[in-house]
Amino acid sequence: MWDAFGFEFINFYLIPGLVLGCIYALGAIGITLTFGILRFANFAHGEVMMSSAYLTYTFMALAASFGLSLVPLVAAIPAAVLTIAIALLIDHFFYRPFRKSETIIIVMASFGMMLMVRALVPVIWGPNQITFVRGITPMKPYLDGMLLVQDKQWLIVIGTVVVMTLFSLLMNFTRIGKAMRAVSDSPDLARVTGINVETVIRATWIIGGFCAAVAGVFLAMNTQQLSVTMGFRMLLPMFAAAILGGIGRPVGAIVGGMVIGLAEELIAYPWQAAVMQLVWWFSEVINASGMTDWAKAVHKQMRGTPLLSPGYKAGVAFGIMVIMLIVRPAGLFKGRVF
Repeated sequence: MWDAFGFEFINFYLIPGLVLGCIYALGAIGITLTFGILRFANFAHGEVMMSSAYLTYTFMALAASFGLSLVPLVAAIPAAVLTIAIALLIDHFFYRPFRKSETIIIVMASFGMMLMVRALVPVIWGPNQITFVRGITPMKPYLDGMLLVQDKQWLIVIGTVVVMTLFSLLMNFTRIGKAMRAVSDSPDLARVTGINVETVIRATWIIGGFCAAVAGVFLAMNTQQLSVTMGFRMLLPMFAAAILGGIGRPVGAIVGGMVIGLAEELIAYPWQAAVMQLVWWFSEVINASGMTDWAKAVHKQMRGTPLLSPGYKAGVAFGIMVIMLIVRPAGLFKGRVF
């Protein structure tokens, strides 16, 4: 019954893909907001995510030193506040002086900031990998034990839905959200109509920093590990998600993140064995015993062999990004093309 209803595919490929897609979507929101409003690619965004994960771990460790036990989502609250402060400080001291400069200058500034933050993290927390939460998270059975889901997976998916809902309400039903959309469309026209562009920019960093903070904590919860390269590894998939959805289109970033996350996980599924399974079932329906025996043998040989090695996950994200830039540069939701 497991094979018949594909629960192996759901438990070990589809659900992890959805979880990874949620993390990418949250990270891509900050990238697409920065790109859409400030008109530059913020390469330091992944490092801001990483900082939030390390800060959350620090608050958990501090609480433990006083005999208290903080779950990651609670420790993430003060960490998110500090992460937003870091994003605002980075903008004030490193990006604001280049606001009217050529785009390439502020892009290089963001690249330098990425290297600076990544170099600072091992100075504070050490260069070694850190276990975020110790122990193995059990998979709880549902539907008579056929569906297996971890508690952290529920938390990540539900938490992402909540954040995205709040973000959607903010962008569509508040003055600052409408102002952000106006500045994204035309900064000069928004300034003429009386919109304070600097206030909008600060709001952009606050929202982007919060989404990055949540994404960083969710990533640490998902992998249960902290490393100084975790932010950099997320950068390409998040940019791919933003480009796939359309630059300056937050909804597109969400959809793009889900597509990239699912694509990265689903490439490791043994699709060739699944095809042989269908041939097997079809041959049994038409009573073709020879075809059944052949399909069974091939299915047994290919079962467990991924379509592509999981090591190609980054290549899949890059490939999707390049194809989208060639075929539809504006993205799925017709974002801005610079």
